[in-house]
Amino acid sequence: MDTKKKVGLAAVMALGVAVIPWLVPTGPSAGLDAARFLESGSLALGAAVVFAGGLLTAMTPCVYPLIPITVSVFGARQAEGRGKALLLTSAYIVGMGVVFSALGVLAAKTGQAFGSLLGSPVVVTGLAVFLLALACSMFGAFELALPSAVQERLTTVGGSGVTGAFLMGSVSGFLAAPCTGPVLTGLLAFVAKSQSTGLGAALLFVYALGIGVPFFLIGVFTVRLPRSGVWMEWVKSVLGIVLVALAFNYLKDAFPAVGGALKGVLAQVGQTPGTVLAAGLAGLGVVLGAIHLSFKEGPRDFTFKTFGVSLVVLALVLRGGALDEKGAGELWVKLGWAEPARAPTFAWSAVLPAHGQEFSPEAFEQLLVRARSEGKPVMIDFFADWCAACKELDRETYPAGEVISESERFLNVKVDATRASDALDALMERFEVEGLPTVAFVSSKGESLRAPRVTGFLKARPFVEEMKKVD
Repeated sequence: MDTKKKVGLAAVMALGVAVIPWLVPTGPSAGLDAARFLESGSLALGAAVVFAGGLLTAMTPCVYPLIPITVSVFGARQAEGRGKALLLTSAYIVGMGVVFSALGVLAAKTGQAFGSLLGSPVVVTGLAVFLLALACSMFGAFELALPSAVQERLTTVGGSGVTGAFLMGSVSGFLAAPCTGPVLTGLLAFVAKSQSTGLGAALLFVYALGIGVPFFLIGVFTVRLPRSGVWMEWVKSVLGIVLVALAFNYLKDAFPAVGGALKGVLAQVGQTPGTVLAAGLAGLGVVLGAIHLSFKEGPRDFTFKTFGVSLVVLALVLRGGALDEKGAGELWVKLGWAEPARAPTFAWSAVLPAHGQEFSPEAFEQLLVRARSEGKPVMIDFFADWCAACKELDRETYPAGEVISESERFLNVKVDATRASDALDALMERFEVEGLPTVAFVSSKGESLRAPRVTGFLKARPFVEEMKKVD
């Protein structure tokens, strides 16, 4: 590739890393609740809302990265025709549906939040290894590092049959979980109350079908795309990079030390400098060969592509973390290059459990006693590191001036449900938390309120309206 093309490709990558995260929609919000239709006996309407919720969830950041998985099953390898593509795609969606049905019913019966398994390092490590194996497949690197028996096994799992497509759909069900809370909260509550396991499993399968619509379209119609040409290798490199970044992102949320280190770096750098740094690293990685070089063309190309891919992955991880930062960055303030933030910030009275500790029911009860003695209502935000909508609340809703102003009359408590424990499960059952995020309220008289309640992402103005309903 000549220099002019490399520079152009690098500029496109840098611009995409900087701009695209701002354009990604938040997906379904707290207002999409099928439970009221289901409880009134309108199963058809309830199922339609559940399906629509799945379709909206397919447009969220949790699901976008799954597209490379679909392409790796149905697009990166030669399809045998539209009938074969239809069969594989259907198996993929059925696999996703089976996982959603099983996990959803389990969540409703046990009281744990849907997706809570993503707080388990063992589960997340398994998913990350699977994603990295898929990335190796996209890079065409199996023969460089893996024995022939492992290559054959991975190729089988990667999509040469219905079983492989089903397994990939199953993994996709786990990976989509962080963005499911807003729709599934009401549905899981309905399943728990109705005690109808069959109906609950069927509705969760309908939800998975909604998520599966884009995958179905991609899987069936991708056979029309040309298969040859250097452009296809470039696309596969991009998809492999996304898969590696996604694997690291899940590991970051499951291992507090890794996530804390990244957050500490970005707190020093700040949002805008972090974005610029990420864009620069992405552009440099492309220039080095992250996309146009091949792992198969000798040690020199292998080395340059490895460095290039590493830089672009680092850029994607930094860009995702920078979204959650506010202000100019502590480093620049210390150096005197920026002014410290003077705008009011949202004040949390407590975050439980404290970093590195177990959840303490006694500490939580002391907060409730304190609030009642001060005549204050309590706002309790149940969140998890793996929950996408939780981060949306932190990034978009809580920093709003009107929310900060209204919150001053509350005692505000954040409950970290990333890693489950018996005491934490009991608290979530007490407040009927079926999905994350859930923002529950306790009145100034100490009464736990079933309504108002926020489940899922909600913009600042409607969020304040809910807060105003609490006395």
